[in-house]
Amino acid sequence: MIIKASAALRNDYSSISNLAKETMEPIYITKNGEGDLVLMSIEAFERREQLYKLREKVLQAEQERIDGAEGLSVSEAKSRLRERLNEV
Repeated sequence: MIIKASAALRNDYSSISNLAKETMEPIYITKNGEGDLVLMSIEAFERREQLYKLREKVLQAEQERIDGAEGLSVSEAKSRLRERLNEV
C-alpha cells in the first residue's frame, strides 16, 4: 500500500504521477493524518473497471446457472468460440 500526504501531491505532483504509472497501484492520499483520496493512473483505473465488468458478467452467468438456465456443452462452447474467431 502506498500512502502519501496531500502536501506531497501538492508539492511534487510529477513524482506522485510517475509513481502511480510505474506501480499501477492506487496511492492513498492523507490530509492531516487521515485518509482523504485515492489516486491512480488512468490505465490502472481502466483495467480495474474492466475486471469489475468481467466479474459482474461471471456472477450473472453463475446466477443464471443456479436459476436453471440451460448451458452449453464444452464442444458447443468451443464451436461458438471458433465461429467468433473466424468472424474477426
